[in-house]
Amino acid sequence: MTAQNLGDDIAARHAIASLHASYAQCIDAGELERWHEYFTSDGVYRVTSRENHEAGLPLSLIYCRGHGMMKDRITAMRTANIFEPHVYCHLDGALMIERTDGGWRTTSNFTIMRTMGGGTMSVFACGRFCDEIVAESGALKLRERIVVLDSRQIDTLLVIPL
Repeated sequence: MTAQNLGDDIAARHAIASLHASYAQCIDAGELERWHEYFTSDGVYRVTSRENHEAGLPLSLIYCRGHGMMKDRITAMRTANIFEPHVYCHLDGALMIERTDGGWRTTSNFTIMRTMGGGTMSVFACGRFCDEIVAESGALKLRERIVVLDSRQIDTLLVIPL
């Protein structure tokens, strides 16, 4: 980073951190019908294990490509899936940003706390977000979000996007 582009880097870091915070708030507040809006129209959302990610294996626990699949996932969650009500609280940090020709590649660590309807809380998931972010129509959007879970043991309540 040079002193000449420091202002641009600070502005980009702030905008990307704001995107991350807004994304987490959308999910934590249960506003899942807006979740797809954080992605480009052909954006990819994947959840995978660290083991599969490091081995370059394509197996995903959740895979959505494009707004249609993302909207379908939320519609199914709201109308067809049966699960115990719960909410998330995202803790996101250690944001690393790399400028690319078309935007930014970022990595950040996360921990997601889950609170069940009865009030019990637990660490639900932790790992890292591996993102490709682009500017589209004046806003930052996720072209790809790969959620890499540290554990191979995945809770069956993985229904709400992380």
